[in-house]
Amino acid sequence: MKKFAISLIFASLASSVFAAPDTFNIDPNHSSPRFEYNHFGYSNQLHSFDKISGKIVFDRAAKTGSVDIVIDAKSVNTGYPLFNEHIQGEDFFNTAQYPTITFKSTAVKFDGDKPVTVEGNLTVKGVTKPVTLTVTSFQEMPHPMLKKDAIGANAVVKIKRSDFNMGKYAPYVSDDVTLTLPVEAIKE
Repeated sequence: MKKFAISLIFASLASSVFAAPDTFNIDPNHSSPRFEYNHFGYSNQLHSFDKISGKIVFDRAAKTGSVDIVIDAKSVNTGYPLFNEHIQGEDFFNTAQYPTITFKSTAVKFDGDKPVTVEGNLTVKGVTKPVTLTVTSFQEMPHPMLKKDAIGANAVVKIKRSDFNMGKYAPYVSDDVTLTLPVEAIKE
């Protein structure tokens, strides 16, 4: 009996040490990147992107992970087609030349079993800058409808438009922009 108990302990330790990281595909139906800025001091404007793809690799045991996200900049949604066209122009996203926005992580920091920050490189309009996303919530559990493992998170970061050659009308239209990334991903 004692040998059996010792074998179980070693087996559980070995499985946790050698557990492979899990890869999750972004669920585009439940992930909607948003950006917020102040408009002439009157109000904060909140807009989104309708198309996102990418992968998240997560290893709770090793406390490591990676995030690779691609946002279709042409899918910007302000609620007004004319304004969508305006901010896709050369002064802002210039989607004719730069159709995507990307984020590629360089490090994920954990507090206990949950990620709390994701450091990485954000590329907008052909300009790449290091940013740190703050993870404000994180959930890992089986998806109740798909019957597959899933993860979900909300992350936020503040950037300056002018850092990405998009500073037109600043400071009247705020240079500071808050990017919010609510994302859900399903295990491959």
